[in-house]
Amino acid sequence: MKGLVRCCWVPGLARGVAGGRPCLLWRAQADLGGFSGGERGRDARVREKPPWRVLFFGTDQFAREALQALHAARDNKEEELIEKLEVVTVPSPSPKGLPVKQYAVQSQLPVHEWPDVGSGEYDVGVVASFGRLLSEALILKFPYGILNVHPSCLPRWRGPAPIIHTVLHGDPVTGVTIMQIRPKRFDVGPILNQETILVPPKSTAKELEAVLSRLGANMLISVLKNLPDSLKNGRQQPTEGMTYAPKISAGISCVKWEEQTSEQILRLYRAIGNIIPLQTLWMESTIKLLDLVEVNDSVLEGLKLTGQTAIPGSVVYHKQSQILLVYCKDGWIGVRSLMLKKTLTATDFYNGYLHPWHQKNSHAQPSQCRFQTLRLPTKKQKKKLLLCNSVLSS
Repeated sequence: MKGLVRCCWVPGLARGVAGGRPCLLWRAQADLGGFSGGERGRDARVREKPPWRVLFFGTDQFAREALQALHAARDNKEEELIEKLEVVTVPSPSPKGLPVKQYAVQSQLPVHEWPDVGSGEYDVGVVASFGRLLSEALILKFPYGILNVHPSCLPRWRGPAPIIHTVLHGDPVTGVTIMQIRPKRFDVGPILNQETILVPPKSTAKELEAVLSRLGANMLISVLKNLPDSLKNGRQQPTEGMTYAPKISAGISCVKWEEQTSEQILRLYRAIGNIIPLQTLWMESTIKLLDLVEVNDSVLEGLKLTGQTAIPGSVVYHKQSQILLVYCKDGWIGVRSLMLKKTLTATDFYNGYLHPWHQKNSHAQPSQCRFQTLRLPTKKQKKKLLLCNSVLSS
């Protein structure tokens, strides 16, 4: 019986591979490492078909869905797709750990904490939302390499935050790509399977993640059922249409009322609102905007600004709908709740802050009572501040 065994990484041409790119070659060979017969020889031989021994790398809720599908496949003795399943995750400040670790512990799956990957033998690795570059030496430990479940239609949105950027940029179409990992670079390997879906209108990143995680889990199982053929028929990613989805920093949460349209602000809210609340400045105090909504034309019809032209950041309380109306570059958005020292409804903010300000400053222009763009210090500024503080305290 012959088996597929890994040969090496080489620069050059292979099936569907552009010139000069590294590719993983396979060749037929009876045994590995000179073993002949016996249990040792059978363990060393690469399997041509399931059941597979899988090492899973993941962290978040998206990855948990893929792990759950692998676990269900392992427990399905009739199908015999997965024989062995272990998990690698990253350290977390939470005692419970990240979603993948929580699921693995609850399901009594062996768990390793990166960079420990265990010492067992596996046929294939699977990565989903892991966020760590994998070395060539690690990849080559797996006869069938390492697969990646990536929630975008590569090469669009390579990088760690594809779902957020899909929502942030208003993409009408997205999908999931099952690809083969290449060393030292994120999301550049051959595509083994790719499916597209329409982005549900006005969906948040969290809602879209739930849809894509289920799709990705099903696609992963499909690829594993025909793993050798999937690898053989893999295709290189197109050279055009590549975009990058970098990590989200706190700075992006600061609303720029003068520069951003209502649609851009609402997209930003849907993209990151469940991770980092949008922020703004009111009377030198930082406010977090917790619940944003679109504003209907019917609400705006009765809006009166006492003859004043609204400027970006202007805040008006709309009593009938109990929301704050905030003017941006091209129109209004609604705010239902916010945080200023504590969580407040729009009505709370009006009664406790907005109305008292107008009473105290009855002759002031309405434009003086407005939200302003919050400017967070850059990394360089933070370093300077820390240096100054250390000098003053010494």
